Amino acid sequence: MKYNKINNLFGWLCFVIASVTYILTAEPTASFWDCGEFIGAAFKLQIVHQPGAPLFLMLQKIFSLVAGADRTRVAFWMNVGSALSSGATILFLFWTITALVKKVIWKSAEGLNAAKLIIIIGSGLVGALAYAYSDTFWFSAVESEVYAMSSLCTAIVFWAILKWDFHADEPGADKWLIFIAYVMGLSIGVHLLNLLAIPAIALVYYFRRFKNPTGKGTILALLTGIIVLALIQYGIIQYMVKIAAYFDLFFVNTVGLGFGSGVFVFGILVIGGLTYGIIYSIRKAKPTLNLALLSIAFILLGYSSFTMIIIRAKANPSLNNSDPDNAFAFLSYLNREQYGDRPLLYGQYFDSKVIDYNQGDNIYRKGDKKYEVAGKKYEAVYDRNTLLPRMYSDDPQHIAYYREWMRMGENESPSFAQNLGFLFSYQTGFMYARYFLWNFAGRQNDDQGQGNSTSGNWISGIKPLDAWHLGSSQDNLPPSITENKAYNRLYFLPLILGLLGAFWHFKRNQKDAGVVGLLFFFTGMAIVLYLNQNPLQPRERDYAYAGSFYAFAIWIGMGVAAIADFLSKKVTPSTAGIIATVAGLLAAPVLMAKEEWNDHDRSTKFTTRDFAIDYLESCAPNAILFTYGDNDTYPLWYVQEVENVRPDVRIVNLSLLGTDWYIRQMKDKINEADPLPITMSNDKFVQGVRDVIRYYDYKFAEPIELENLFDVLTSDNDNDKVQMQDGSRENILPTKSFKITINPQEVLATKTVSAALKDSITPVMQWTYNKAYVTKTELAMLDILAHNNWKRPIYFAVTVPSSNYIGLEKYLYNEGFAYRLVPLKAPAADSTQDEPDRVNTDQMYNNIINKFKWGNMKNARYLDPESTRMIATIIKTFNTLASKLLAEGRTEEAKKVLNKSMEVVPDQNNQFYFVLHRYYTADLLYKVNETAEANKLVTYTADYIDKELTFLGGQSSPDMNNIQLGVSVMNELIKITEANKQTALNTQLKNKFAALRTKLPISF
Repeated sequence: MKYNKINNLFGWLCFVIASVTYILTAEPTASFWDCGEFIGAAFKLQIVHQPGAPLFLMLQKIFSLVAGADRTRVAFWMNVGSALSSGATILFLFWTITALVKKVIWKSAEGLNAAKLIIIIGSGLVGALAYAYSDTFWFSAVESEVYAMSSLCTAIVFWAILKWDFHADEPGADKWLIFIAYVMGLSIGVHLLNLLAIPAIALVYYFRRFKNPTGKGTILALLTGIIVLALIQYGIIQYMVKIAAYFDLFFVNTVGLGFGSGVFVFGILVIGGLTYGIIYSIRKAKPTLNLALLSIAFILLGYSSFTMIIIRAKANPSLNNSDPDNAFAFLSYLNREQYGDRPLLYGQYFDSKVIDYNQGDNIYRKGDKKYEVAGKKYEAVYDRNTLLPRMYSDDPQHIAYYREWMRMGENESPSFAQNLGFLFSYQTGFMYARYFLWNFAGRQNDDQGQGNSTSGNWISGIKPLDAWHLGSSQDNLPPSITENKAYNRLYFLPLILGLLGAFWHFKRNQKDAGVVGLLFFFTGMAIVLYLNQNPLQPRERDYAYAGSFYAFAIWIGMGVAAIADFLSKKVTPSTAGIIATVAGLLAAPVLMAKEEWNDHDRSTKFTTRDFAIDYLESCAPNAILFTYGDNDTYPLWYVQEVENVRPDVRIVNLSLLGTDWYIRQMKDKINEADPLPITMSNDKFVQGVRDVIRYYDYKFAEPIELENLFDVLTSDNDNDKVQMQDGSRENILPTKSFKITINPQEVLATKTVSAALKDSITPVMQWTYNKAYVTKTELAMLDILAHNNWKRPIYFAVTVPSSNYIGLEKYLYNEGFAYRLVPLKAPAADSTQDEPDRVNTDQMYNNIINKFKWGNMKNARYLDPESTRMIATIIKTFNTLASKLLAEGRTEEAKKVLNKSMEVVPDQNNQFYFVLHRYYTADLLYKVNETAEANKLVTYTADYIDKELTFLGGQSSPDMNNIQLGVSVMNELIKITEANKQTALNTQLKNKFAALRTKLPISF
């Protein structure tokens, strides 16, 4: 059999193995974070968050069609789309590795014997399958996110440049370069990470076209690649759109034509210019110019997938993030202006002071007939700046973290050396090298790491080395590590194999090794420099560096060639190849699959979808539900848009409500949800108008009726405004004391309050606003509150931070996964008691017992960190309801709630603070005479605390917060077992507690 057939056969074998793996472990429905948004948007071809992924959405739409009429399978088939994209990535990685190894060990003048064939194919198998089972790549492969398809684009272009390299001297070989340009253009419609392969591609081109490459030439080729990358990133993706926008500004505002006319003219000029240039290059026989122009044309052809965004935005679909239906809105969308900016090469320290503002360009918005100036862009000028600013955020939490991480004094200003120290120790070491070693050395657990020794670190499984790395003993490891399914020990074996392969590659073919190294750098450290990440990220960011791990997997494959090279001195070449291949397979993909299957198998998990349903089912019909973040919004969008669950509930994301486009959309009917009761006309909240309304205390003696106050906040009458220092007049907030006068008949008629509670209706809802300003978010909320007249139920998701309640806490009643705004009299304050939990007992009981779904969380093979974090909220919800039922004398119902909790909630404590909730559950179980269940839970919790504290007590720098919590809970467990006359168990706990005294660095 010829080499090409064998190479193709084993490549497709890798594709099948990887694809089957990913499909078997794929999540059967939506996942947390962006997946719900992407699935919901792809299903109806809608607009996702900036900067968009139109090609990804269109391709995922195709996969959704396989589900047919069964909407509950749409998400699964989109996940299959990611699985197949990932499988294809492994296919091209295999062919990439075999091409590079073949280039080293098989010279064209020599025959290809069996030994060399074994080494080539073995290298491809080991490297490709090692990446297939790597932690980061596998995670993205089983969910509908852009990173699987983005990895495929990177794999294709890197493989294609090697194909070009092989055929470069043949006629028509440059078609591969045109193909690469086209894939690059297409990849923009998925994710921009693929562009980072361009510098490596530039080096391949240079080494192939120039027979005697020099160091100077190599550097120039690298710089050329970086320039090409910048030209695509900024010139084509951003500045072409910017120029088109200003063309549109001229043709609309000056010439008087309609919106889009200038873009049309600019498009004709670009197409005409490229056409002329290509024809000119052919006639004048200028092949380099022809190649460059054709490449630009094909990049633009691929980039044209973004027209889908503008076309669909004009249709005003349900999900229409940023509403990019005109040139300037589209430019803002592409530039990710919604997310702000950060300094990269030069900028401020975290304690720098603003001394001035530099005025920039106008900000344009679309008016009725012309573009209007919404304001100016301003850039702050600071008193103290630095090169490569890494510690720049002035967020108080970030500042505290900077100081703690760099061991800075409370008032110490950062130096340039400390700034670089943060770059190397945190941004590089903790936020990149840690992720790299997760994949190729081992992982401690899937808790999000913030710098302590027990959460989210890399480990190897070699205890002395892990103890040295973590600075703490690895004896008596606790359940939070050993029972965590992401406790993956790889013993450095994949890493060692990759290092051997890299050494062998640099020794045998320095040019190609440099190309792979450049790909490794630009998809790793270059991203570290570009992202310039703040501390306390909301989730782990390893997915951003998957391209770097891809490059290293090439060297893992070459580790087989390195081992075979060494063994060939001892045994026959064929035997050496077989031994090296088997050893490589066992040391990398087999070990990785064995360790990591259980924490990547999401095939039995439905938590994301079911928790989203529970949020919606917490709401009464036609409700308004305020949410805040990705994970209490995107899954809800998914279940409404795709599975058509509770389409009557209007979801209002408070993080988006501060934008004019989102408020406008809230005034439209979406699905079966009516428009929000927002009375403001669009001109009162457009960009640049009432962006921030400041508080000036007018010392009013009494609270102000909210409707009257709102009229003042939105008044255009100068008499209702205050003159600012620059002479302009602005609306202000004159008081923080608000009230809404209640009509009892109104709230009874709308069933906001049941007839049984009519005597508890407060005549006036009175509260203190909790902020010193009003943004568009709060302005829209106040509009809704002032004009809803209790016609629609208003809820806040339980995950919304209390600072977003605008002071309404005492009127919010828990009904499950959401708090309902209810105008009831607050219970009399008792200074000896904690603030009582406000619960609508009957509704919450009905929701939890009869309506809610639990995502199979008790029996799922794996629960991701977001699901486990939500479990703590769920346990608290069960405890709150049971406690309230007991207080009302409804013991049997309380028992039913607690039994339901034991039935659906996982037994494992995924986080240490779970022990506090477990204690409350056990106490309640005793109170409803479920003594056996209570004893079982107490025993499990006490054993867990004992093991955790035993481990912490042996650490050089133990987590004192967890120690104190554990001691406190253990003490409470002793008390409740004694109070409930569980003598034997109480004695066990006391003995266990006494033994702990000798192990912990605190006295108690």
